[in-house]
Amino acid sequence: MTPRRITIVAGEASGDALGAKLAAALRGRIPDLELSGVAGPRMQAEGVATLFPMDDVAVMGIGPVIARLPTLLRRISETAQAIIDRPPDILVIVDSPDFTHRVACKARAALPDLTVVDYVSPSVWAWRPGRAAKMRAYVDHVLALLPFEPAAHARLGGPACTYVGHPLIERLDEFRPEAGERPALADGPLRVLALPGSRAGVVHRHMPLFGATLARLGDRPIEVTLPTTPRLAEEIARLAASWPVVPRIVTGETEKLAAFRAAQAALAASGTVTLELALAGVPTAAAYRLEWFAPLLEPFIKIEAPFILLPNLILGERAIPELVHRDATPDKLAAALAPLLDDTPARHAQMQALSRLDDLMRLPEGSPSERAAEVTLRAWADKRPTPT
Repeated sequence: MTPRRITIVAGEASGDALGAKLAAALRGRIPDLELSGVAGPRMQAEGVATLFPMDDVAVMGIGPVIARLPTLLRRISETAQAIIDRPPDILVIVDSPDFTHRVACKARAALPDLTVVDYVSPSVWAWRPGRAAKMRAYVDHVLALLPFEPAAHARLGGPACTYVGHPLIERLDEFRPEAGERPALADGPLRVLALPGSRAGVVHRHMPLFGATLARLGDRPIEVTLPTTPRLAEEIARLAASWPVVPRIVTGETEKLAAFRAAQAALAASGTVTLELALAGVPTAAAYRLEWFAPLLEPFIKIEAPFILLPNLILGERAIPELVHRDATPDKLAAALAPLLDDTPARHAQMQALSRLDDLMRLPEGSPSERAAEVTLRAWADKRPTPT
């Protein structure tokens, strides 16, 4: 017996990409599978019928969420009701917990026997750890992208959790240089990547910081490449006009990957991009400046994780310098970046640490999407009544 109807609910672009690969892997196992939910263009291309445009709920950050709250609440109710009216065999929620977990809670309250799988664990290991235990009421299994997350859920009393692999481990060849693509440090100007973030608010907080950091590196020859999206390119060009080294701005995925393969060091805002850089073997100094009102929330938020960068969390050590909020100053960031631009012990130590990521993130066999499909179907089977 196999499931015939699966609902996949995503809330933003990266979730759409994960959901699309999962949909393809599920349909590869069950050709006549009916797929529906909340989908972006990639999931729709894999045959997932969407209730409404995913852009309606694709918001991140406290400010944007508050601004779109009426729409979000309406879409949460509509999505849950659609699931209740025509129950699927499995509900898969993909990341975007402010949206997807509320949908799952409502659906599970009305459908106690519904199998719910959460693809991408919320960062319960970093803050609000009590969420892990609460998830057991409406999630049967968590598909983890990071290898330390199953142990975190077990420690915190969360749902069953399986590491299924991060999608980046399928793309290592795209990020890593072939012979001659990444020059030696002594061969011409240093090639530095600047990655100030993928959202407008984050970009605005980091562009002045990065420019001031570069100004403190002296007059050594540096070429800076800044990969971004077409939507942000014009604003980034405006903000970068006053930098001491005007960056080459690239917007295509092909150009971005080529820049990663050629880079000798990087300056980055905290985010998934730091894991991309780490897997590409690019020594990095990272920073994160919070929204202006974030310090007002400090008395109410307890950060549990020892680090903020994904590579450091996976490695269990501060391999990549990370400077957060008040510590994210041009002087401190320049002091962290400068040793990475020469053949120094700091550069060698970071590169040696990053070389351990492959073993820590490797799957025994198969791809992350295939593993995710396997665990999803097993979670459904485990919940079926045992024949008597």
